[in-house]
Amino acid sequence: MNAQKRFEIFARLREHNPEPTTELNWETPFELLTAVLLSAQATDVGVNKATARLFPVANTPQAIIALGLDGLKEHIKTIGLFNTKAENLMKTCHLLIDKHGGEVPETRAALEALPGVGRKTANVILNTAFGQPTIAVDTHIFRVSNRTGIAKGKDVVEVEKKLLRHVPKEFRQDAHHWLILHGRYTCVARKPRCGSCVIEDLCEFKEKTEL
Repeated sequence: MNAQKRFEIFARLREHNPEPTTELNWETPFELLTAVLLSAQATDVGVNKATARLFPVANTPQAIIALGLDGLKEHIKTIGLFNTKAENLMKTCHLLIDKHGGEVPETRAALEALPGVGRKTANVILNTAFGQPTIAVDTHIFRVSNRTGIAKGKDVVEVEKKLLRHVPKEFRQDAHHWLILHGRYTCVARKPRCGSCVIEDLCEFKEKTEL
């Protein structure tokens, strides 16, 4: 795929959705970190239901710790893997207080040192909470990047590096959100909805569908 085609793809995605953002509900970097930690193998809708119960009671590291592990589990028990997620979140809260003054750090290395935080989660926080032009590659973005031809790669790190290299600078900040939403609602896994896709004529996927 050439640079001109990539530019046009992101220009159309921007025109279609000028201000894309995460579908997780959050107001502070810590709330976003908490929501992303809870979102592994869970839907954003499910996470938002849990955080709607949790955040009014505890939305800071200190408040989560005061809640206690059992209290935390009670608030998030509707989410899959809630036991492990509660333990990771509790450890993260202690580390944030001990090493970062209770604040979410703004560097990849510090974020990835937190329990349950990998490269993808760190990229989400850096991009969405702190406005850094990172691109978090999840299953949706991996699929869309490979299927359309925007950035083909064998694994998520390769796709991320190619996206950072090939996405025009003016689109880089929001590229993560455009691609994930496109993958979630249009370029879906089993049968992409090519007929209702705003970039269908630019996409290099050969097996187009009419949906």
